[in-house]
Amino acid sequence: MVARGDSDGYLFDLYRQYIGEPSGRNDVYVGFGLFFGGIGLAVTALVLFIWASTHEPRSAAYVTWTEPAYGFGMLSLPAMMLGIVVLLPSNRRMLYTSLMGAAVTFGAVLGFFYAYPSDWNGHGQNYTVEVVAIYAVGIAGLIASTGGALIAHYLELAQSAGVTETRDGDEQAGSESYTDEEIQQDIDDAMEDVELSWGGVEKGDNTKLNFSSHEFDNVEIGDTATTTRSSGVDSQVAGLKGLKGGETKTTTSSSSVEDQTAKLKELREQKRAEEMATNDSNGALDTVASSLRSAAHRVRSLFGRK
Repeated sequence: MVARGDSDGYLFDLYRQYIGEPSGRNDVYVGFGLFFGGIGLAVTALVLFIWASTHEPRSAAYVTWTEPAYGFGMLSLPAMMLGIVVLLPSNRRMLYTSLMGAAVTFGAVLGFFYAYPSDWNGHGQNYTVEVVAIYAVGIAGLIASTGGALIAHYLELAQSAGVTETRDGDEQAGSESYTDEEIQQDIDDAMEDVELSWGGVEKGDNTKLNFSSHEFDNVEIGDTATTTRSSGVDSQVAGLKGLKGGETKTTTSSSSVEDQTAKLKELREQKRAEEMATNDSNGALDTVASSLRSAAHRVRSLFGRK
């Protein structure tokens, strides 16, 4: 790439204005030379053709001026196309295709000078079709290479523009970064005038609980009081809902029916065993009491005899 300088000249300023930064001085000089040279050939051909039309058709003077006019006109278009391909930052494939097309058209121009006027346009051997066909093939190659170079150049410009926009967007996004302290300060400022509430109850400054007397007429309060402390927000919310009557707790047994039946049988057998033990103790007491009564009766009988 050529470094920008004050003494580059008008051609480099023109190149930077319409194409971009030049990659070399030879490309600028050769490209603009071919392009403006083609324009000059076209203008010269037009002037010669107009001057030839002032003479008698098919005369020696007419042929003398029309032959270079046609030749310069045929060379002007390939020269301008080749200059465009050289000026654009295209790859070597496009450049080689343009050179081949230009060589084919130059061969067609030589064929024209050979055939004109004796073997041209229905006279003599008539090489008009052959010369025009060769010239058309060369022009087709030049058109293809020039179009490919233009498309590649515009795609490169679009890609560079997209990269530039993305880079600018990243720079803007990076310049608008905030620190954690600034974010926390914004949150505190936004929540300063906000009052939080539980269940739609507005926040108040009162710290006393007021109860009416009739709300606890049928409530029995025992001797002991149980204090339950919650360890988390979920427990506090559950306690509040319980006070409001929103939720009721249901206690369910984890034992099965078979376990409960077995426990009932065990209780019945234990009760039966206790009853039998009680009956046996009562029978023993009755036996002892009857024995004592018999002994006392015998003692009294002995004393009565004496």
